[in-house]
Amino acid sequence: MPSLGPRLQLAQRQALAMTPQLQQAIRLLQMSQQELAGFLREELDRNPLLAESEEGDGAGETPPEAGTASSAAAPEDTLAVLQNGGGALEEFDDRWSAEHADRGGDGVELARKSAPIDGGSLDGIQRIADRPRTLLQHVLEQLGIGVVEPSQRLIALALIDVLDENGYLRGDVDEIATRLGAARVEVDAVLKRLQDFDPPGVFARTLAECLALQLRDRNRLDPAMQALVDNLELLAQRDLANLRRRCGVGDEDLADMIVELRSLDPRPGLKFDAPLAQPIVPDIFLRPGRDPESGADIWLFELNTDALPRVIADRRYHATLIAGARDRSTREFLAERLQSANWLVKAVDQRAQTVLRVAREIVRQQDGFFRLGVGALRPLVLRDIAIAVQLHESTVSRVTANKFISTPRGIFELKYFFSSAIASSSGSEALSSEAVRLRIRRLIDGEPERYPLSDDRIVELLHEQGIDIARRTVAKYREAMRIPSSVERRRRGAMMVANAGEALLSRALPRAP
Repeated sequence: MPSLGPRLQLAQRQALAMTPQLQQAIRLLQMSQQELAGFLREELDRNPLLAESEEGDGAGETPPEAGTASSAAAPEDTLAVLQNGGGALEEFDDRWSAEHADRGGDGVELARKSAPIDGGSLDGIQRIADRPRTLLQHVLEQLGIGVVEPSQRLIALALIDVLDENGYLRGDVDEIATRLGAARVEVDAVLKRLQDFDPPGVFARTLAECLALQLRDRNRLDPAMQALVDNLELLAQRDLANLRRRCGVGDEDLADMIVELRSLDPRPGLKFDAPLAQPIVPDIFLRPGRDPESGADIWLFELNTDALPRVIADRRYHATLIAGARDRSTREFLAERLQSANWLVKAVDQRAQTVLRVAREIVRQQDGFFRLGVGALRPLVLRDIAIAVQLHESTVSRVTANKFISTPRGIFELKYFFSSAIASSSGSEALSSEAVRLRIRRLIDGEPERYPLSDDRIVELLHEQGIDIARRTVAKYREAMRIPSSVERRRRGAMMVANAGEALLSRALPRAP
């Protein structure tokens, strides 16, 4: 009978240690241009041996500059991970995602950490005063006056807790009442008070309720407007005849009511703490050129280094400091800072080289798109690029995320050029899903207004063009492009014809003296 006591076993296995430098190199690959610029400025402030270099600056022995496509190689462990991937890298992915899951995404959090503070001479108090208030802060300020009773304030806090960024109440009222042990009528009474808060329309549960609250604040919620708000689906379908009948108004009154309805804010909470629109800064510039030897047309690549500070390890400053260092701890600190600066310069250079390699291969495989347009976009997956440039798929995924290329056809994210394949019924080369979407849009744009193409008819026409596609795929692509169904398009076409006929008839009738 085997014993049940503890045992000691020795086993050997290979594992890749995720050093801090390796983690930093992987994070650099994920950063966008703005995030990397902010990160480098942060490192310039943190590391005294990391200096910003201008063109022609000869400050000491300068490793490859950040953002340039030089031939300097990355450290061996980093290069091995980027090329081979492996279990340790995937394990790091899981830890990185779990670490940042509760912070709204690593990209957003990193941007907040690394964004430079343009404060000039502002002190801390003035910066806080100038900071825009959030919707939560605005609502909590009104809570002290609008809800006084402790029991009702507890209910109000529970309702505020499920308020989303648009100003809508996303929690279930019955569930909140059950959790707090309160009657539904009490929760409804507190909710009614909260719906009187500023901005008008806040704490609504539906779009119709949000618009009704704003109209009530303007003292414009009469029975006709209430009927219009209750029948928003008819307004979306442009069924004006049915709307006039339900609201009990004429054409002119209905038109005025619709104009007033469109003046309302369907997302009243977005005016608070609204994220600033960040301009897209391309990582790579692509322009056509000509080979000076053969005269053939080629594509020229240029890394965008203007938005990034050029960083170097300042060895002269290090030599000056080390000469005056008298104790061991100071010398160790300087050595560690110099090593960190050298590593960062090499990691940034390796990032630039990797981005350039991947971009070149994408342009090579999608050459038809850049010359002919979306119709020539080929199916492409991460594995295709990874095999061609001898990198791991996870590395290619990081490189193409939040990286943009400026081309003669516009600025595109590198992720845009990856799409699934749609098989060809004629046995020819498969088409990209983006190219098929373009064909679907062209077919719908060219259809007669009174006789729109159904999804089944679109499938037949695509089959005639040699594209093997299912009806549900056509419906999915059409909905993704926000194109209504053939029934809805037929209804809209009939309404446009009817409205045009009414306009012609009104102009033809003689006016009353």
